[in-house]
Amino acid sequence: MDEEFQIVALVGKYQSADVAEALARMAAFLRSRGVEVWLEANTAEAVGCNGNVHIASYDEIGERADLVIVMGGDGTMLTAARALAGFTLPLVGVNQGRLGFLTDVSHADMFKCVGAILDGHYLRERRSLLEAGVWRNEELVFSTTALNDIVLSRGEIGRMIEFELHVDGEYIYSQRSDGMVISTPTGSTAYALSANGPILHPRLAGIVLVPLCPHGLTYRPLALAQESVVDLVILGKRKSVVHGDGQTLFETREGDKLYIRRSDRGVTLLHPEGYSYFAVLREKLHWSTLPHLT
Repeated sequence: MDEEFQIVALVGKYQSADVAEALARMAAFLRSRGVEVWLEANTAEAVGCNGNVHIASYDEIGERADLVIVMGGDGTMLTAARALAGFTLPLVGVNQGRLGFLTDVSHADMFKCVGAILDGHYLRERRSLLEAGVWRNEELVFSTTALNDIVLSRGEIGRMIEFELHVDGEYIYSQRSDGMVISTPTGSTAYALSANGPILHPRLAGIVLVPLCPHGLTYRPLALAQESVVDLVILGKRKSVVHGDGQTLFETREGDKLYIRRSDRGVTLLHPEGYSYFAVLREKLHWSTLPHLT
């Protein structure tokens, strides 16, 4: 075994009996390889723990663990990535969910792939994060980070919202729409893709803006440089909300200023040898698949 990974922490999808079983099997496999196994605290509370593993907070994992194995779907990976963004340890995703762009190790191959990673056979990839904040009357009232996207969207009433877009301090336009997706290259295959945004290779260093159902067909997706700073100024009294990876939520007010920029922090992912981003796209988006005839 490669001595790089002595302590491996497990993070699982909460409230899932299937994941609980998979976590137990993975813990047993890791122990058979001579690895010290930790279990993230919220995961342990959700799935139960038999006392054979060390229960650790995200901070303790970030400071002392050597590797994190995330077992769940992309949402579970987003949670772990955001919690561990301030640390340098790598993450491996085992897909227990549905789509799995980020959790690219299949359940069927998890022992083979994790075993190879423990032996030092893997590909390392760095993914960028966004950081966002809402300023109100010169005071920061909300902040968050995101691996996929920051989204400004309309509130529960369902009426369009209005806002100004500024990039690097320059006024770009005012828009009435359902909102705006501000995405990393990683997030370009998430909400941004469903809103007809472009697919960006994760090694690209940039930010993409994708309007949500704009009141005007000339508002198109816009790709920006990695150092760009995006500001959205909320106009009018209609309620709008800010989401970070769909997991944090803040309700804005008229005059609020939402800023987004690329974070100085990032996330390190480990992939099995032979991993191909384009192969993932082919599989998940069903490229080259013949239509079913009826």
